[in-house]
Amino acid sequence: MPIESSAPITRRRVVALAAGLAAAAASPWALAQGPADGYPKQPIRIVVPFAAGSGTDAVARLIAQALGEALKGTTLVDNRAGANGIIAAEAVAKAAPDGYTLFVTTNTTHSANPSLMKSLPYDPVKDFTPVSRMGNLPFMLVVNPSLPVKNVAELIAWGRANPGKLTYASGNSTGIVSGATFARMARIDMLHVPYKSTPPAIADVIGGQVSMMFVDTAAGLATVEAGKMRALAVTTKERTKLFPELPPLADTPELKGFDITSWNGVYAPAGTPKPIVAKLNQALAGIANSASFRERSAKLGFDAFGSTPEEFAAFTVSELAKWKQLIQAAAIQPE
Repeated sequence: MPIESSAPITRRRVVALAAGLAAAAASPWALAQGPADGYPKQPIRIVVPFAAGSGTDAVARLIAQALGEALKGTTLVDNRAGANGIIAAEAVAKAAPDGYTLFVTTNTTHSANPSLMKSLPYDPVKDFTPVSRMGNLPFMLVVNPSLPVKNVAELIAWGRANPGKLTYASGNSTGIVSGATFARMARIDMLHVPYKSTPPAIADVIGGQVSMMFVDTAAGLATVEAGKMRALAVTTKERTKLFPELPPLADTPELKGFDITSWNGVYAPAGTPKPIVAKLNQALAGIANSASFRERSAKLGFDAFGSTPEEFAAFTVSELAKWKQLIQAAAIQPE
């Protein structure tokens, strides 16, 4: 039904999953019969930790629509922006573990916040049940077109020649950590301007109130294509197939080794019954690995793929360690 709005798995696994789904029904996201056949009996609320118009919100709406079709139910997108995703994460952690509250979130709430904050009202591991990783959302470095730079090397040179004049906006942890890491590695004096969400940060970069930002492609692509912002590079170590024309920041000598990747996944509250988690995983992994969903999400700059709950659980733990190291290396002090 329509939305009422208010580590990658192996090729063999993908083929096997696709074959199973095709045999079950004609719908590309239909489900085989299983132990949770009565689920869902009511609308599923999908909580998003960022505002409408953000990259995660755009991806979450695609997921919600596809999940509703797969489960033959209704999905409701619930944006709970603010406090770097903490408001939404706490709400999901305290929700009833009955399968009717899901969390489409990113490394902000489940990798970076434990190292960015002195204390959190939730535990990213103990308070959540991993359902499926859904893919990666590449970030790119964008600047206001009036800034006289055409590439990263020129940006670094301009920043060094004009100490204190470069400012960078952020609307999430990836933007925060990418900006601080860039400033440290490039040896540039920059001012950080934090925002509650990505859309107003983009607006101020376009308006010239802020020089630059690291933005997810889903949120920034349209303004880049319209010429309102200039994209210089991606934050991933390698070029992304979604935007092969953009070089990695790591290609610039001063930024060798720069590698920051944002990811998206779906969690349920801790204690959600295993049969429901299994049914949700079957649906979500099938969605993420389907050609139709991958094609639609690629237009947002999202690289979709699914996982098992076990794979996603192990990935969550490993990312906590990775982001802790990134934040410490960037000399970001917990708030």
